[in-house]
Formats: sequence, C-alpha cells, structure tokens
Amino acid sequence: MAVTELDIKRISQEVAQRSEPCRALLEQMHRVIVGQDELLHRMLVGLLANGHLLIEGVPGLAKTMAVACLAGGIDTDFQRLQFTPDLLPADLIGTLIFRPTDGRFEVQKGPIFSHIILADEINRAPAKVQSALLQAMQEREVTIGKETFPLAEPFLVLATQNPIEQEGTYPLPEAQVDRFMMKVLVTYPSKKEERAILDRMARTQPETTVAPVMKPADILSARQLVDEIYIDDKIKDYIVDLVLATREPAAYDLPIADWIQYGASPRATLALTVGAKANAFLAGRGYVTPQDVKDIAPDVLRHRIIVTYEAEAEEKTSADVVRAVLDHVPVP
Repeated sequence: MAVTELDIKRISQEVAQRSEPCRALLEQMHRVIVGQDELLHRMLVGLLANGHLLIEGVPGLAKTMAVACLAGGIDTDFQRLQFTPDLLPADLIGTLIFRPTDGRFEVQKGPIFSHIILADEINRAPAKVQSALLQAMQEREVTIGKETFPLAEPFLVLATQNPIEQEGTYPLPEAQVDRFMMKVLVTYPSKKEERAILDRMARTQPETTVAPVMKPADILSARQLVDEIYIDDKIKDYIVDLVLATREPAAYDLPIADWIQYGASPRATLALTVGAKANAFLAGRGYVTPQDVKDIAPDVLRHRIIVTYEAEAEEKTSADVVRAVLDHVPVP
C-alpha cells in the first residue's frame, strides 16, 4: 500500500508527541552523566530498535552508571553481571535446585530474567558463558532443565569490554559479535566536560539518582510507532548499497578490496534500517533521511567487517573501511 504525504504528516505529528518522553529520559540521564552524548543516544536507539549494544571503552568513563541511569529513568529492573573467568552458565541463566522435603527439583531463575542487563567485561568470561548470554539475546528465551522460559520485554543487553587489558580474556568470536546491533566506542571527555564532572561529582556522596519518566510498556508502545516510520525506497536501496559495498567494493569503484576479508552480514542491513527509524523517532520525525543512516552506520558496521592482514600491515581498521564506504557510495 502506497504511503501518501498525508500519512507521513500524521505519523510525524504522532512521533513528535510520543517521542517527548525519550527526550525527557535523555535529559534525566544528563543530570548525572556529563557528556557521553553518543553513548546515551545509542542506548536509546538500541532500546527502541530492540537491539543489543557492545560498549568498548577504558575504565572510569561512566559506562556502568549510564546503564543504571537508563534503568532508573525507565523505572524497570536492572542487573549488573560482573563477568569473570570462573563464571558458569548457571550463574547467569539459573539452575534446578533439589528440594529434599518433597523430592522435587525447583527452577531457580538467574539474573538474566531482567529488563536491562549490563554484562560487565564480557570478554573475561569463558566461551560457554558468553554463548549462554548470546543465545538468550538471540532467542529471547532461556531453557532450564526441560522448561523454556520467555524473557521479559523489553529486554536489552549492554555488554562492555575493556580495550587495553587483554591478558586473560576470551575474545568474542565474530559470529557472536554480529549479534550485537551496534558497537559503541566510548572516549575520554573533553577538557570542558572533565571540569563539569569535577564540579558535579567530586564529593563523598555524589547525586546519582534519576527520576523515572517512562515505563517498560511505553517502550513497547514506542517500538510499534518506530515500525510505522516511513522510509523511502531510495533510502532502502542506499542501505543495501552500503552493506554490499563492504562485501564487493570493486562493484562500487572502491579501491579497498585488499583491506576486506569479510564484509557485513544481512544483520547489518536490518540493523541499519531499524536503527535509522529509531534515530528519526528520537529526532521527532516520522520519516527517515539519509543522514539518519549515516549517523548510525559506523556503530552498526564497525564490528561486522573483518580486515585482512594487508590492511593491518597498513594500519587500516574496519573504521577506515566504513569511512571509505560512506564517502564513496552515492547518497540519494
């Protein structure tokens, strides 16, 4: 069914009204978090697009506090899981406990049964624990014994990893990294932001509470509206071109074929589309622009592109590949 200008105008009016709580949530989080605009924005994009985030940054950049503020602003459950080498899958998903009084096994659910999960330093846990988490992320359900339990919606996993301490870690395999909708890089604050952090937080008991402005049901309702946001066929083709250019750069006259071992998967196409819609929603628009796609493309693509040894020898990264693709693929 063709979408008319009247339909787009109606959706835009509804989006402008119903996206206001999300902007209020961002404002509440900024009462505690100084700077980190991109991280907070991407967390909301992931929440609205029903996609998980991999957050990479050195310690002390308020990654954990940002997630706690998000949970507080939505008035929902939040579990922080400190991933360590001795963690077991049962510590995450739960287990069966034998009750000698009646000779029966009782299901003891694990911390995965929460709306927002912070998997702190995910690459410190062994592969079997990572697999248990990533299976829950993908299938939105957990099997304990012979029973399968659906996870609560909305369900968002925010996994962090430290880029500098790689000793004693278990790097996530490419197939598992691909299940994260976005990989967000968190950097040091600017001089002005650092001073604001000092003024606000340099006390024995800094203010870290966030007033709840949304409920989980509001997120689910917003997701339905995100699905209705209009995206033109030309922008859909642009998204497909961006992803294909990471697999077949020569077809787009990109001289970077020697840099790419594997391009982005079809998950990237889906993540770019839904993420661009969520980006438009947060901007209060009922339609997607090419800039929405370009805004989130680096976070969606950077962890899905595997570069060659030649690229590493030339000190080229997946970020350089994404930059070249965005610069060369024609924008509609």
